[in-house]
Order: sequence, then structure tokens, then C-alpha cells
Amino acid sequence: MADTLEFNEIYQEVKGSMNDGRLRLSRQGVIFKNSKTGKVDNIQASELAEGVWRRVALGHGLKLLTKNGHVYKYDGFRESEFDKLSDFFKAHYRLELAEKDLCVKGWNWGTVRFGGQLLSFDIGEQPVFEIPLSNVSQCTTGKNEVTLEFHQNDDAEVSLMEVRFYVPPTQEDGVDPVEAFAQNVLSKADVIQATGDAICIFRELQCLTPRGRYDIRIYPTFLHLHGKTFDYKIPYTTVLRLFLLPHKDQRQMFFVISLDPPIKQGQTRYHFLILLFSKDEDISLTLNMNEEEVEKRFEGRLTKNMSGSLYEMVSRVMKALVNRKITVPGNFQGHSGAQCITCSYKASSGLLYPLERGFIYVHKPPVHIRFDEISFVNFARGTTTTRSFDFEIETKQGTQYTFSSIEREEYGKLFDFVNAKKLNIKNRGLKEGMKQSYDEYADSDEDQHDAYLERMKEEGKIREENANDSSDGSGEETDESFNPGEEDDDVAEEFDSNASASSSSGDGDSDRDEKKPAKKAKIVKDRKPRKKQQESKKGKDPNAPKRPMSAYMLWLNASRERIKSDHPGISITDLSKKAGELWKAMSKEKKEEWDRKAEDARKDYEKAMKEYSVGSKSESSRAEKSKKKKKKQEKQMKVKAEKKGASSKSSSSTKSPAKSASESFKSKEFVSSDESSSAESKKEDSEDEGAASPPPSSEDSASGSD
Repeated sequence: MADTLEFNEIYQEVKGSMNDGRLRLSRQGVIFKNSKTGKVDNIQASELAEGVWRRVALGHGLKLLTKNGHVYKYDGFRESEFDKLSDFFKAHYRLELAEKDLCVKGWNWGTVRFGGQLLSFDIGEQPVFEIPLSNVSQCTTGKNEVTLEFHQNDDAEVSLMEVRFYVPPTQEDGVDPVEAFAQNVLSKADVIQATGDAICIFRELQCLTPRGRYDIRIYPTFLHLHGKTFDYKIPYTTVLRLFLLPHKDQRQMFFVISLDPPIKQGQTRYHFLILLFSKDEDISLTLNMNEEEVEKRFEGRLTKNMSGSLYEMVSRVMKALVNRKITVPGNFQGHSGAQCITCSYKASSGLLYPLERGFIYVHKPPVHIRFDEISFVNFARGTTTTRSFDFEIETKQGTQYTFSSIEREEYGKLFDFVNAKKLNIKNRGLKEGMKQSYDEYADSDEDQHDAYLERMKEEGKIREENANDSSDGSGEETDESFNPGEEDDDVAEEFDSNASASSSSGDGDSDRDEKKPAKKAKIVKDRKPRKKQQESKKGKDPNAPKRPMSAYMLWLNASRERIKSDHPGISITDLSKKAGELWKAMSKEKKEEWDRKAEDARKDYEKAMKEYSVGSKSESSRAEKSKKKKKKQEKQMKVKAEKKGASSKSSSSTKSPAKSASESFKSKEFVSSDESSSAESKKEDSEDEGAASPPPSSEDSASGSD
């Protein structure tokens, strides 16, 4: 037989509320851990007195009674597990697991039996219901009546307020049955009464929650907070944990008391009692007990006369009375050397303390999160500034806590702490305004895979390379298309043709008439085509080879359909998250396979890029030559048109009979020879430039003779 039995999804009945958790039975005893609060109930095997198996609403239940009268009830077992539990109890606890079913007749007349801390209402030999007397908050008597009032549990959907018992009037040995009933209840009930003197009193302590100044009176079984407006009585059994936390200014201390159930003020519930102390405040304390009683009760943990810092005295007394350890910050140290981080939660600024087994935030509202209830944590960047980040925690129950406005310098320390505690880090993508911190986050996040971050980095590299390529390519193309030598030659040709015509004519009027259209043609020819060329070169070449994808992107494209089929209806963002998780969990051997594919794709891209660059250069050179050739032809055609216009003007001037006295007579032979001389000079210029063109002098002379 196994030494331990473990059961999940077991429910413990506490004041009418069913708290889920895990139950483990071992040779040493029974352990139940509450999933919500993390509280652990440990029952030693030597303390077990009885075990009862019975049918309940949630299947089957197990009731355990201890020798000191405590009762523990656990529900959620299956009927088939009875044999296994019965054999385990016989072998390890030497107890017989008895089967007792509840009476369901519905009668309201029976017998009340008091056993330990349990009140049982029976009909015959079968119990109808049972009341743990520790749940009773008050007991009052009337004529033949006893009324029981109960502590309320905020977690219970329906709460039992009171129960009234009718007791028949009988006289046995002069004892009133109503008073006897009430005394049996009060002897075991959890009724808080401030009887006797307090062990010690702390005056005017500053309390942050509930806010105000309170006198704290320490009684043997409960804590009494006395303020100007409200009073609170806190039983030590409701204290879950104690925390002693240093303030960031190193001059103050927080003392935090975690409560379950919480204290109430109207409709407000306070799950934490937070006291603020100054380190410089000292106190001398004398306990209201003699030394023998102090030694017997506290076993050396307290003495009758003590002195020291106020926060040390309060924490020391509370630790001795509650009998729980005090939790202090561990080895975490922030950027400024403090053991906490300044942040905001729900629009209120406070301090977040990373502990050895959880996080605690003080003070408004106080939050305590255990590591074992955390599903994952997330580092995210806020949208308002780039100098801070957010720390998100999501629990297994789906509750999310966001601590915002954390200084960027704290990221490295906090990430190392979370990583050392082996908490799941699940970044769901950085928010806006985080461009400057990509590298910073990638360096410290080496062990965790973030699909969104990797994709952003890949796209950033591509954009940077495209920008470099476009700047380099545009510079080369501009150098090829813009040649200062050609521009000067174009201007010289225009000027030479005009100059030859003016010098041969010897007339200022004809010179001015021919220069005006030449200047206009120069502006149109030089500026407009160059603007069009620059505009056409701004776009990206669609024939250029596509850049290779990373190993992760190759794997994602190949696995996208499979992920969609495994998770029907999954959104794009959820698909990216799921892909990141799968990639992170993939073995190194499989990742190396995709790395090889990515390397092959990169080599193919480099080879294609070389071929493309060679081809693009040859095409650009051919295009440039064709442009130059076309340009020369346009120039030659323009020169022809100018010469024809000049010859027509000269011929018309010779035919007109009326001439001014200042004008000199020109014959046809003179005009034709003049035109031929200018054509010859133009031909020499064109031959010097290396452009082959037919000499226009013969045609022009023929037209002139006509």
C-alpha cells in the first residue's frame, strides 16, 4: 500500500462556505491546503479520534474528529474511493472508517447531543445536522428557548444567521434545562468578551487600514483596536500571516497583519491591518503578568519587562500570541538599494515588495499574491511615457493585477528576481512608445521567447536595410543621370549656334530674334525631364528579390494551418501567443532544422541579389546610352528648325523692295555662303562630341537658293 494518498478538488466546509483545495493523507497525518488563501491545516495522526464516511451534496464526504474536540469536514470524494480510504485508515491510523448517513426524514423533533466542539441534533441514532460550536458568536436564552447566532462568512453565498431551539420545561435535580443548554454552548462557543485585564496596551498607533489612530489592547485570545469612532475585536485564529516591511525611505516600517475572515466596517471589508511605525520611536513595555506566567505561557519568547523600538515590540508580542512566523523581504534589492519598488496600483501610488514566496503591495488597497497561485507574469510598456513600464500578474483563477509606472531602471533587478523564482514570463507584446527599449529588453530576456518582439526586430532590420539600399541606389542613379560635363556641353551648343548666327549676320535685330526662343528651349529641355526622372526613381523595384525570413517565421508559416485546426476559432493575436509558446517548448534539434532552412534561404537571397545588382547595372547603362542618343537627336532636329527659320527670314528680306537706309544690301549668294559657314561650324562641334549626324549645309543652301 502507498504511504500517501492525494486528492484534488476536495472541498472543506468552513462556516457555511466550501473552500476548494488539495488533501493529502500520509503516515504523519492529514494535510489540507486551501487553493484561495494558501492556508494549510495539518492534523497529526496521533490526534485523530474518529473518521466518518457519509453521503453529502457533493458526492461523498469525510468527517474527522480530533481528541481535543475539533471537527474537520471534507467533501468531493467518489464512492469508489471508500475502500482505498478505509484500508489506509486501518493500516496507518488504526481507525475504523465508519459509515453513517444523515437522517432525511425532515422531522424537527429530536435529541441534542454535545460532543467536544460539536452540537449534533439526532433523530434516533441518525444525525440530522451538526453545528460546530466555534461558529457560534452569541447565545441568548428566553422562556423555554435558546437562540444561537453565528459568525458570518463573506465567501458563503447563503449565510445562516441564527437557530432557535425549544427546550421542554423539565426539572431534574433542580437544574434549568435552558440554562444547562446555554452553558454547554457558551463553554465551546467563540464568543469574544473583553473580560479581565489586557496583557499590554499600545497607545495611539498610526493605522493605515483602517485609517486612523488606535489603541491596541492585547488580550490572551484576541486583539482589541479601540479608536475614536470604531472598535474592532480580532481573534488570533483569524490571523493568516504577519509581515514586517521596511519603507523605501529607510526611516519607517510597515507591520501588516493578514486576516481571514476580514474585519468589517459597514459594507467595507479589511483583509489587512497595516500599522506604520517610525524607526526612531522607542518604548519600554511591561506585561500585565507575573514572570512565572510569562515563562509558562510564552516559553522564553517574551519576558515581563522589555524595551526597544516600538515596531519590534509590537511584532514580537504578536508573533508570540499568534504563534506564526513574521515574513520579511528576502534578498531582493532594487535599483536604489531598497527592498521594494515604487509603483501604482488602481491609480494609487504604493510599494511592491518581492518576497521569498510571493508579492505584497502596500498600501491602498493592500494585495498579497503567492507564487503558487500565479499563472504568469508580464512585462509591458505603458502608453504615456517611455521611462517606465508595467508589471502584470495573472493568477490561475484569472484575476489580473497591473502594477504601473515602475521606473525603467528597476527592470533588470525585477526580471532577474522573477526568473530566479521560475515564474512563467509571458510577454504579450509591447505597447506603444517602446521603440527605444527593444534592445534593452532583448538582452535581459535571453531565456524567454517572445514571438511579437522577434517579429518587430525582424521588421526593423528589414526597414533599416531597405533604407540603406534605397539611399545607396538613389545616389548611384543620380550620379549616372546627372553629368555636369553634358550639361555644360548642352549650354555651349545653344550658345555657339546663336553666336555664329549673330556674328555672320552682323545685325542686332536678327540676333535678338533668334536668341529668345533658344533660351526658352534651354529651360524646358534641362529642367522638366530631370524632375520626371527623379520622381520615377523614388519607388521600389518590384523585380528585386524578396528578403529571406527567419527560422521562426518559416516555422510559423508552415505550422499556421495546423495550429488553426487544433484551436478552431482562434484569433490572430492568440495564434501568435500560442505559436510563441510552441516555439519556446520546441527542442533544439527541431529548431536547428529550421535554422538550416533559414540559412539556405539567406544564401539563395544573397546569390539572387548579386545577379540582380549586375543585371540592374547593365540595364541602367543601356538606358542611359539610349537617353543620350535621343537627346542628341532632339538637339540636331532643333538646330535644323532654327536654321530653316533663319534662311526663310533672310530670303524674305531680299525680296522686299522697301529697305531702310541704315540696312545694307545682302545678295542670295552672300546669305547662302553665310548659312553654309554656320552649318560647317556646327558640324565641327558635333563631330568633336562624337555624335554622328548628316551635314545640313547642302539642304539649307538649296532651300536658300530656292
